[in-house]
Order: sequence, then structure tokens, then C-alpha cells
Amino acid sequence: MNKAYILLAEGFEVIEALATIDVMQRGGVECIRVAIGNELNVKSSHNIIECRADILLRDADLADGAALILPGGNPGYINLGKCEQVREWVRRYYDEGRIVAAICGAPTVLALSDVARGSRITCHSSVREQMTDYNVVGGNVVEDSNLITGAGAGVSVEFALAVAARLTDTETLARIKRGMEVE
Repeated sequence: MNKAYILLAEGFEVIEALATIDVMQRGGVECIRVAIGNELNVKSSHNIIECRADILLRDADLADGAALILPGGNPGYINLGKCEQVREWVRRYYDEGRIVAAICGAPTVLALSDVARGSRITCHSSVREQMTDYNVVGGNVVEDSNLITGAGAGVSVEFALAVAARLTDTETLARIKRGMEVE
């Protein structure tokens, strides 16, 4: 079974994180929720929910993962980018050819991690000007090599399905889509 790690920072976007966790679960992908702060309970943006992580980043070894997923949300993506340990894992995953998936404002963490410069990406319109070293092509979801980026909350399921397509087989992906009435 493939394993994905989703990094949860205070202020994460609810739908971006939970849609991805849900799709991974439907596909049989083990999706480990990692809190980057000091508490397992992580508050979402707008204080909508509190999500309980499985492990704290400071205690985690993410070396066995196939994908590293970074949801956006404000200030979630800012908090991700401020964390040196997050940036180290982003660099490691990207350099090792493993999937790095970032949605909404989280592609800014790529820039802060000094990875994937020149890559084709999409991101939330509010952070486009921060992505000057990238080829921002827009659109809902953009894949470039081992990088998957999503524009924002409204394309969360599409983003999650793109990640699932890399971690599962075509039959499993078709089953997920049928179950979610996507196709």
C-alpha cells in the first residue's frame, strides 16, 4: 500500500485537507495526518473545525512516504512555509522524485524550499506574484513531473483525484470516481 503524508498547519483549508484525506482513504492509500505545531489538534482556517493529527512533525519520520501533501488555507500555507522541517521534507521528496502536491497558497512553500523552479504550476490568485520563478499556467490542477499543484478550495476533489491517480491503479481510481459520482 502506498503511503501519503498530509501536513496540517494552524489555519489549513478544511476542504483541501479533508477532501484529500477522504479520497486517499477511498483508494486504500494510507494517509497520515501530520501536525507541524506542538499539538495534535490543529485548527482550520476560520476556526471551522479542529482536526486531530496522527503524529507531530517533530516526532515523525516521513521517509517511507510516496507523497507529501500540502493543503493551503490562510494562514495555513504561511505556517507551512515558516517551518524549516516542512521545507526540508519538501526538498527531500522533490529531489528523490516522490510526489509533492500543493494546493491554493501552499505552492509558495515550493519557492521557500527552493525546489521545482521553472516548473509548470497553478496556485491561488492571491499568491501568483510570489511565484515569479515558476511557469504559472493557471487552470484547476497542473502536473509537472513529480509535482502536482491545485488552484484552490473549489478544485479540492480534482486535486485529490490527481494525487490518487499517482498512488493507485486505474481500476481503483475509477472506483473512487464512481463512488463519488465524479464520472
